Amino acid sequence: MLALTARVDLAAFLERVSTAPQRVLMLDYDGTLAPFNARPEHAVPYTDVVPVLEAIAQAGGTRVVIVSGRPADEVPPLLSLTVRPEIWGSHGWERLMPDGTRIVEEPGAGARAALAAGVTAAADLLQDGARLERKLASVALHWRGLPPRVMEELHERADAAWRPIAAGGAVELLRFDGGLELRSIGRNKQSAVKAVLSETPPDSAVAYLGDDITDEDAFRAVKLRGLGVLVRPELRETEADVWLKPPDELIAFLRRWTVRKQDA
Repeated sequence: MLALTARVDLAAFLERVSTAPQRVLMLDYDGTLAPFNARPEHAVPYTDVVPVLEAIAQAGGTRVVIVSGRPADEVPPLLSLTVRPEIWGSHGWERLMPDGTRIVEEPGAGARAALAAGVTAAADLLQDGARLERKLASVALHWRGLPPRVMEELHERADAAWRPIAAGGAVELLRFDGGLELRSIGRNKQSAVKAVLSETPPDSAVAYLGDDITDEDAFRAVKLRGLGVLVRPELRETEADVWLKPPDELIAFLRRWTVRKQDA
């Protein structure tokens, strides 16, 4: 684990975790809890992720929240946790509570029309092996696993096809690890983090763990109250406070979260 900002004392933060009356652990899924897979349905968590999250949930005192770009319903079967976490899906447009209560925000008519145009504009790109995913509030073009030359060409062509659509102002164009996404403007992972923080007492210990460019807004939001943690094999430029490598450092961090002062 490596602290990336001078303001962070990681040992002091972990000590606070062990004594805080309430704790909030927010986690991205793909690339953070699970390695990327060209087939999203096969992206299973790293070994020991599920047992340690079970231990955190069973111990009580921690609100576990998954914040993902995936549709919310896709996450529970992949994690298979006995105690279901709160899940924010589709980059903050869906909220699925542990009791099954669902809150969904719908993008406006302009965004929906722009996304439909994005699907049409990307049709030719699928001949080269890319995969198009239509979500509640976005359209994503995936090219993970294809040859580097093909990925570079797909990026250029997708950018050329979608940038004029994004210029309309209803959607934005975002690069992610393994593809390009046309996403409705109005909500993102930061929206989810801010909503959770608004419901969190000020003396709580809070952390957000993520890996991708789409997590940067969340890092900026959580730093006002807690710790932003970049989880990825290689360091990149980031707003996060701490960098750790999966899976070993990730598991070590999560195990440390289970320690209470009386257990130390």
